[in-house]
Amino acid sequence: MDAPPPSSRLAVDLAALTANWQRFARASGAAACGAAIKANGYGLGARPVMDALAAAGCRDFFVAHWAEAAKIGPLPQGVRLAVLHGAGPGELPAALASPAVPVLCTPAQVQAWKTTGRPCDVMIDTGMNRLGLSPAEAMSGLLDGLLESRALHTLHSHLACADEPEHPLNAAQRSAFAAVAAHFPAVRHALANSAGIGLGAGYHFGLTRPGIGLYGGGQSPDGAPLAPVASLAARILQIRDVPAGASIGYGATFTTSRPSRIAIVSLGYADGYPRALSNKGLAHIAGTACPLVGRVSMDLTAFDITDAPAPLEGDDLAIAFDLAATADAARRSQYELLTGLGPRYARIYR
Repeated sequence: MDAPPPSSRLAVDLAALTANWQRFARASGAAACGAAIKANGYGLGARPVMDALAAAGCRDFFVAHWAEAAKIGPLPQGVRLAVLHGAGPGELPAALASPAVPVLCTPAQVQAWKTTGRPCDVMIDTGMNRLGLSPAEAMSGLLDGLLESRALHTLHSHLACADEPEHPLNAAQRSAFAAVAAHFPAVRHALANSAGIGLGAGYHFGLTRPGIGLYGGGQSPDGAPLAPVASLAARILQIRDVPAGASIGYGATFTTSRPSRIAIVSLGYADGYPRALSNKGLAHIAGTACPLVGRVSMDLTAFDITDAPAPLEGDDLAIAFDLAATADAARRSQYELLTGLGPRYARIYR
């Protein structure tokens, strides 16, 4: 017997996703525009995201782990998938069995990969002090074997402060990366993430790597709002008529000031809906705002539907999920909100 469908739903607007990618691609000018689909496509489903963007012309995709690459399955024709964490000890068999390529991050990874004769990318650290070879390591001769075999395809770096356009580290990182790029003129170069694309043509090099912007978060390269991609809905399990003066939920943090109708929905922090939205979140019924009342619990959340057209138990309630507004209310980053949307949602693509 088949299991009943999940009682919370995550709708993914693939047309909006594609429109966002096209905006970043246009802003990238002559540079190719790729797409970061790590963390299961930022929580929205890596394979459907890849298929939609590949159909729109995207040819470069990025994940973090080899397990993510394996879950994606066969790649569309002409698509290149790179694994940003490289190929560490014990990962060579998985890397060699995969159609994806590693973005090598350490001298040890480079030395081990040279013996394979297989294509690869390399990450250069230009001031973030995260993953990558130092510029000095990159230009020391370490990469010579990869160059001679033409295995080295793309040199990457990553901006630490691209969402702060005036931050001096942006120009410093660009300058450091340009010096490395000049040392390897026959290799493709990639520096800009979503926000980095908006810093201008000097940051684009040969390839850009938008991430959060594709999914409707962060800043667009032209300053206009990005299309929202994700929306949430959850099933109403019970509708309660509650008198004035009654408390709702754990800790009794909300008390009704009038007789109220309260919808208890199948949604909670185990679904990635932040507990910090307690007494702050919103839902909507036919355009009427329905405030979240009480604490968000693990599996259940209450909304005041007194002023809305009366739904029925078993109906879906549309949960407000504007990324910027929800992140501000929850005091989380937009990245956390998206990647925290767990497996309990039915993902619906349109």
